[in-house]
Amino acid sequence: MWSDVELLTNEDTNTVRIGSVSREENGSGLYQVDTLVKISTADPCLSSSSGSNWSIVVADKTVILFDQSYQTILLLLHFETDVDAIDVCLEGQFLVVCERNGNLHLIYVPHKRILLTRPLVEKPSSGDMKTYRYLIIEEDKASLGMYHVFLLIKDGFFHITNLALEKIETDFSSTQLQTLIKIDFCSTRDYHDEGCSTAVMFNLGHEIHLMIGVSSRLWDGRNIYSPFVYFKGVRKMVVVENLLYVLDTEDALSLWDLHFLVMIHCWPDLAIHDFELTTECVSASLVAYVSILILNSICWFLKFFQINSLQIRFLPSMTVCYSLDVSSVSCLVQTKINMVNNRHVFNCYMDFGCAAEKFAITFELDLELVYKVKLDFVLEQLASASVGGYGQDVWSELVDEAKTNLMKITDEHYVVEYCLKAPWPTFETAEKMLNHAATRYSSLQIQEALARLATFCSLHGPENFNGIAWIEFLNSSDNLGDILTHLREGDMKGAQLLWLRYEVKKQLNALIRAQTFDLPSQDLCPWFRTVFVPFVRRVLPTGQKILARWLEQRARNLELTEKGAWPQNGLDLAVLGLPSLWTWMKSDDNYGAEEVENLKSLVSNLRQLLDLHRKYNCRLSLSVFEKGSVRSVAFLMLDKVPAPELIAATVESSILPYAEEHEIPFDELLLQYIKDLLERCSSQTTTLFTEWEAKAVAVLDCMTDTDLMVDAVLEIMQKAVVPWSNVVEKLVQQYLEMDGPKQELLKESYRLMEIRKLLRGYGIRNFNLSNSTQIMTLIRYILKQDLPMSLEDSLTLAEAYKLPTSQINYLYLIQLIGQGKECMTVLKNLSSAEAECVIERLTSWARLQLQDKDHISDEVRRGKDFDVFFTPSNYEDPNIRKQIQEHHITAYENTHGRRSSKGKATTTPVVANDPDGKTKTISTEAGLRRLGRQLQRTEQELWSDLALRALGVGKVDKALKILRFLYEHHYNTSTGKVLFTAAKTLCQMLEADVPMVLPDDMDLPAVIHDLACQAITVCHSDLLLDCLELCKCTRIAMDVYHQCQLSDTYGFIAKAEKDPYSQWSFQDVFNEDCIVLDPVSVLPLLSSFIPNLADTKLYPLDCSCLSHCSFEDGSNYLQPLLGPLSNMLQMLQECSQLELALRVLVNSYGSCLQHVTSNVMDIKLSVQLYDPQELKKYSICLNDLRKTTTLSLNVFNWRVVDCDLAIGLCTLLSKAEVFKILWKVIDNTWQNYDKILAVARIGANLCCLYNEADEQEKFFSVITDAEWGIKLGKLEISIQPVFRQRPEMKSSLIPDLVKNRKITPDIILQYCSTFGLDRDGVINQYITTLLLLQEDEEGIHQEEMQPLCHEDALERVLQIIPMLHSTSELTDSLCAAMFKLSPYNYERIEVVLKIIQAADENVTSFSVSQAMGLLQHLKSFKRVSPASDVENTYLLENNLLPNPLSNSRLPFHLLMQTKHYWKIISPELSEETFPTLLLISKLMKVSLDKLYMSAANHVFEKKMKPLLLEQRKKGQGHGYNKETFKVAKTMMKYIHCIQSPEWAAATAHKITQELPPGYEKTQSLRFCLALGDAWLKDPNLEEAARARGETFLSKLKLQFQRSATENTLITSQLNSPEHLKLTGLPARLIVALYEHSSVEQHYRDTGGQTYPDIHAVVKEIATINNVDLLKIRNMMLEKWICKTGPAVAKVCLSDIEEDPDLMRVVYMLQSCPMDDAVRLLNPILSAETWPLSTSGPRLTFCHRTRALLCLVRLADAATLETQLQIPTAKIQYYLKCYVFVSQLEALNIPYTVQSFLSSPKEGLVKGLWKNHSHEPQAVRLVADLCLEYQVYDPQLWNSLLQKLLGFNLVRGHAPTSSVPLSPDQQATLYRTFVLLLKCPFLLNLDLIGIANRFAQFNLPAFALGTLLLIPCANKKAQQIQGFLSVCNPVAVLEQVEELMNTGELAGVPSQVRCQFRLNHQKLLKTKHFKHLEQLIVSSGQPNQVKDLVDYLISQNW
Repeated sequence: MWSDVELLTNEDTNTVRIGSVSREENGSGLYQVDTLVKISTADPCLSSSSGSNWSIVVADKTVILFDQSYQTILLLLHFETDVDAIDVCLEGQFLVVCERNGNLHLIYVPHKRILLTRPLVEKPSSGDMKTYRYLIIEEDKASLGMYHVFLLIKDGFFHITNLALEKIETDFSSTQLQTLIKIDFCSTRDYHDEGCSTAVMFNLGHEIHLMIGVSSRLWDGRNIYSPFVYFKGVRKMVVVENLLYVLDTEDALSLWDLHFLVMIHCWPDLAIHDFELTTECVSASLVAYVSILILNSICWFLKFFQINSLQIRFLPSMTVCYSLDVSSVSCLVQTKINMVNNRHVFNCYMDFGCAAEKFAITFELDLELVYKVKLDFVLEQLASASVGGYGQDVWSELVDEAKTNLMKITDEHYVVEYCLKAPWPTFETAEKMLNHAATRYSSLQIQEALARLATFCSLHGPENFNGIAWIEFLNSSDNLGDILTHLREGDMKGAQLLWLRYEVKKQLNALIRAQTFDLPSQDLCPWFRTVFVPFVRRVLPTGQKILARWLEQRARNLELTEKGAWPQNGLDLAVLGLPSLWTWMKSDDNYGAEEVENLKSLVSNLRQLLDLHRKYNCRLSLSVFEKGSVRSVAFLMLDKVPAPELIAATVESSILPYAEEHEIPFDELLLQYIKDLLERCSSQTTTLFTEWEAKAVAVLDCMTDTDLMVDAVLEIMQKAVVPWSNVVEKLVQQYLEMDGPKQELLKESYRLMEIRKLLRGYGIRNFNLSNSTQIMTLIRYILKQDLPMSLEDSLTLAEAYKLPTSQINYLYLIQLIGQGKECMTVLKNLSSAEAECVIERLTSWARLQLQDKDHISDEVRRGKDFDVFFTPSNYEDPNIRKQIQEHHITAYENTHGRRSSKGKATTTPVVANDPDGKTKTISTEAGLRRLGRQLQRTEQELWSDLALRALGVGKVDKALKILRFLYEHHYNTSTGKVLFTAAKTLCQMLEADVPMVLPDDMDLPAVIHDLACQAITVCHSDLLLDCLELCKCTRIAMDVYHQCQLSDTYGFIAKAEKDPYSQWSFQDVFNEDCIVLDPVSVLPLLSSFIPNLADTKLYPLDCSCLSHCSFEDGSNYLQPLLGPLSNMLQMLQECSQLELALRVLVNSYGSCLQHVTSNVMDIKLSVQLYDPQELKKYSICLNDLRKTTTLSLNVFNWRVVDCDLAIGLCTLLSKAEVFKILWKVIDNTWQNYDKILAVARIGANLCCLYNEADEQEKFFSVITDAEWGIKLGKLEISIQPVFRQRPEMKSSLIPDLVKNRKITPDIILQYCSTFGLDRDGVINQYITTLLLLQEDEEGIHQEEMQPLCHEDALERVLQIIPMLHSTSELTDSLCAAMFKLSPYNYERIEVVLKIIQAADENVTSFSVSQAMGLLQHLKSFKRVSPASDVENTYLLENNLLPNPLSNSRLPFHLLMQTKHYWKIISPELSEETFPTLLLISKLMKVSLDKLYMSAANHVFEKKMKPLLLEQRKKGQGHGYNKETFKVAKTMMKYIHCIQSPEWAAATAHKITQELPPGYEKTQSLRFCLALGDAWLKDPNLEEAARARGETFLSKLKLQFQRSATENTLITSQLNSPEHLKLTGLPARLIVALYEHSSVEQHYRDTGGQTYPDIHAVVKEIATINNVDLLKIRNMMLEKWICKTGPAVAKVCLSDIEEDPDLMRVVYMLQSCPMDDAVRLLNPILSAETWPLSTSGPRLTFCHRTRALLCLVRLADAATLETQLQIPTAKIQYYLKCYVFVSQLEALNIPYTVQSFLSSPKEGLVKGLWKNHSHEPQAVRLVADLCLEYQVYDPQLWNSLLQKLLGFNLVRGHAPTSSVPLSPDQQATLYRTFVLLLKCPFLLNLDLIGIANRFAQFNLPAFALGTLLLIPCANKKAQQIQGFLSVCNPVAVLEQVEELMNTGELAGVPSQVRCQFRLNHQKLLKTKHFKHLEQLIVSSGQPNQVKDLVDYLISQNW
């Protein structure tokens, strides 16, 4: 890689040379040797060639394409590997490059584009061996524009054809290049294997020959392909006509005849490295070097020797014509032209000058002409010396020679021109010679040259001075081009320096376009901000359009080029293009308005982007942000949240503040985002991944509006993936459980979504069901899928669309039948009505199917499982069906009987009565069921038959199972009949002792009784009496059997215990001790009691039981019962079963008696109907049954007395004995009032039977006491103290009764009535006790019982009051005692008041209606404040306990006593409570004005104050607020209600006084003014009151004005303490407002900031205070424009433009129309005195200048040109002139603008300096004039800078480190340093003195910067070294950051920093060390980097 390439050109001859300057030159020829390209590298491999318009140089991997004169680099390429071969074709348009790695490149030079890259060699050479040995490009003669390319490699060559370069040139973007070209390979391995080395192509006649040189021989291919001859190895071949020059591998050159390949000549003694031929004339020459040679006469032959010598020899003699020693690394340029057009070597005789001078003296010729010729020769020599062609001694001699000859020439103009055009070799020489010329002839041209030399020195440094470059820089007038060059090269510092010294005032567009270089924005911004942009706005305002457009595009590009600092860097850059309001003049509106607006939009967007990043941590690209809206940005922030779990935190930290900032409804924003998210994600193919659903749910959880949340849920339901995820399902269920107005809509949507999910299970995703036909079609499709859920899903769908479900069930059952599946389960699940409908339709369908002839053979098989076949007509015959059923049931029973007998099933069961043996065996009950269904026998009928058949064969267990099944599943009368028959059958079997199969532990009598009971519950009414009789009999049998001992005789056991139900359901609970019966004896007797209930057919209302059956002739049903009954009774008595015996007897006797009486209703009629003898027999039987048994009286000792049994037993005893027993029982029973009551009732009943009235009365008394004992016992009151006492003693129980909370008035009245007590006294006592019971007494029983509610208590009292004879006593006691109740117990008080009202007595102590009204208001009132001290005192005084109700209720008693009314009411006042309190106040007749005043004060204290405080804390400003207005409106409403105007005004004013300054106080004062006016308008107002009102109103108006003014200031954020002090002085306040700093900031800001509207504020203040604004405006114009004092005249144009007062003038007049502003200011430009007042000051040019500056910012261009007659383009220039004239005027130098324009500026400057150099103002003016008008005088500039620094030193009083410079001093010294950099005579200045001056000002950074400008390197190094040894590096670097960061100082700050690169120790722990590291690393000095690393290691850094 080349490290440095320089192009060097001879200006006279425009010739070039490549290589280094020769060390020794020999020969007589005149050749010129020029060095044009200097290559600095380490031993490169060089090659070069040239053409008519191009030259190319190759060094290793680098290729450089020059123009033919080496003036311009056309192309510079670097490749991965070394370049083996290269060539140019089509006049330099295309470049073919062959790399060593095997790649072939085709490059289009004009566009610097690689069109083709193709690797041709798979295994390229390694090391130094070339892959491509030679390259030949030839145009096809037959087809112009087509080229052939031959690439020679080791073992052959490639031939490339179809290379249409002319076509590619016209359309180089064609993509078909690689497909069109053709590449062939020709191998030479068939002819040799030594390897190819070189080749040459030539024509012999019409044939093209390719000759290839091999390592050891030559090979020729005729017509490109045929081999020809071989000979020794070749290095290079050149064909000239018919001659062939061959250079072999042994450096021997030979000449051959091309036709016969016969050697003609050979030069073996010459060791030739390379050669080149030219054929300009008849012969040839050999060139032995890389340069392009020009031969003027005969042909030359040059060769390059290994001794590094270039020789030109004649052919064929090889005579040396010229020789030159050259560099050890050299090569010849292979030329493709046939003549040499340059002179390469010059030969000048050294004694030419001396001879010529002598000759001129001798012949008295012009000696100066000789000197000039000699100088011209020296000039040529200096050109070579400038490029390093000679050593220092040579160019020193040349310079001395030039000086000597110049001294001899008197032509000063020639001397100047010569010094200007000579390429002096060093900077010192150039400076010295220019100064020499200046001393000879002082001209502007020399001064300009010295200034440019200083610039050149600053750009490149004296040590890098180059004469040629200097001459080019000096002669260059294109300063813009130089700046552009530096910018393109990335040299920002050089460009800044050139701009600083030569501001370009045109071609801004070109400069802006040059800014496409990659300079970091951080380097570009300071220069643009400080220098470039202000210059454009000041000098080239038309360029602002270009500048704005470029800045916008560059700022946008930073998003890609400088991503790390984006968008801050883009904002910093874009803001530079936004002009401030001050710099953007109105006359410039035509320039760049659209571009500036676009830039403003960009700045606004970038600011918002920056806010998004900083506030909300959201990074967005600019394009995305610009395309979006405020909402979309919020959406993007939510999109960037990676997980749903982070949504809540993001919403809280970012979205909510963002929504509040942009005033977006928060919930609506989140809802819209959910919709957007669902819309985007639900339509994507990635819907299987439902993270977005969870994200949407997470966003929904952040919402607060319930309605919008439901809307979001609906959106999620619609868009969520079906089936729903758990997240969505949980969300929907959660909201379905809530209540809300949209709940029905939510449910409907959920139903539709359920249907949608259902259909998706069947592959149906999109559906639109518009009618029932489509729905049924869909249902049929679902049913056909035959899935487990098909029926259920179909029913769900039908239900959703309100379709009948019977149709679906019908279709489904048909489908099941068609599939042969069981369908009964479906039918059982249907309702009865629907099942009937479905079965009916199925039957119709089946009949139609059976009638179908095609199916009849299959469908008539009704019992295919039973091998039964018959037609439908036979099937309808019930007899046939019954016959078939009996046949198969018999077979079934036989089969199972055989199985049970053998213990296992037989192999082939045979059915009984089966003669042919063909009947199919039925082996299961399921088969029987199927058979029954087929034979139209119901299941009930089938199982009824089976049950009775089982009983018939003794299988009781099986029969019971069947009967149990029938009772459970067929609950009807048929089942009742079967159960009755079964029970009767079992009784008959038990009587006949039939063997039965019973399970273990079966209680058969109980089972029989249960069957009878079940039968009676379901039997038909005709069978009801029979069932009843059977139940009675079976119950007796069961009870008797339960008294038997355990026995296995009958295969079952008895149970002696009764079931709990029987025990607690019947009164007969008495059980006596007895002996266990013998079942063997008892059971046969019991069976005989059961009547023989025949199975004969009975008529309606007929009965077969004994009790109700009819007499039959010859039959006596009673006679058979007498014997068994007697035996049973005897057996029971013997076993002490007296109770049971009585039951048997009573039951039997009752049945018999009922049987007889039912038949013998009338004796006379019965005698006629029946035989009398038979009737007598019935009478005898009944008499025999009337036998009794002896029973004990143990019934009284049982826990519950069986009264019926006891009465029956007592009738068996004597009367006396019975009464004795009864009273004994009563006396011995203690408080068991239930037993006493039962015994007393038995006694009373017996007394009735015995007619004992007295005794009965005693028992009635006991009954009464016992009943009250039971009743009061339930109330927890014991009657024992008065039990069986006299009635008058019963009153002692009254206190206990009335205190009991459970007692009722009815009970008390009944008690009084029962015992004859005084009702009035008891009632009064009851009411008093009930109502006045204290809370402590209530608390005692609170846990024991629930207290009586007040409504119940009132109801009780109101019911009982009418029963009083007099209510006066009750009313008095209640009125006195009411105030002893708790004042918070409204309910108790209300009850008392209502009782008093009900008593209808006149109450004098208080108004009952008022008390009731107050109580009603208090009940609706909820207290808001705690109880006051007044209330606590009242409770203590009245011995009342504290009540928790005091927290929510007001004290009733204290409000009734109005003494403490306001103390109670005032704390309760609020907007919510006021209506109730107002009603209370009206009711209590208190002052309403006081109430309204209190209400207003309360609202102010409780609402307004906190609200204002909260608003101030939140910084919500002082303007209108909706909440505040609402509260204020409430207060105003209260105040308006005050009847007294004075009170109303006073109340409002009192509130106003406490308001803080602001909008609210102003409005309140306005309200007070209205109230005051209303007060004074009262016609009945007294004089004293009127006087008070007028005084009040006058003070109020002043207060209002101040407050309104203050509020205006606060609202506009102008409420500074200074302004607030002036609220009482409105005129001064208006002036102060216009002088506010925001005006200046408003004009200086570049946009984006908001400032207060001073105009609106001033206008409002003027309106409030009735101030004349016009007068104030004129006064302020005079004050600001006519500023006086020395400071005004001393400023320059830039200073006066930045004057804040002028900004205030413009700002103030902007509120006026433009014509008015021009009318005000235009007269100032020509008037002598101030035109806006009669006593104004005299106007100066300074005043006119200030007015003009304001005018150009207020008026447009047309108005200015019309009014001032100044062209728009010259406005800025005229402004400068006005400023200069004003400054001259300040120096008492009279000038007008016209005289200044016409005056010579250099003379003016010198005159000023001569007469006023002692004045600082004049010195500054001289500096400005010199820079503006380019006045060049080195002495003047040197003195000028010294003066400037001296003045600052004097004014600063020699500041030290302890006395820092003021900001103005710093600014002045900074401008002085800038002026120093701009100084054109920098070389002639005393820079050391200036640096010392800066050091005296404690500005070491500026001092060091000044030392860096010293041109002499040695002197500069010495001074800097001395300075660095004494300065503080940290202080210097701090000043660099603080004072030199403007970007205007053209690289000086970086140079200052570089001086401290080696100060590691002092800067290590400072912030500057980072910059130090960067400087050392970027310097490229390895030693410095190593030293830094070593130091850091040593410091353990």
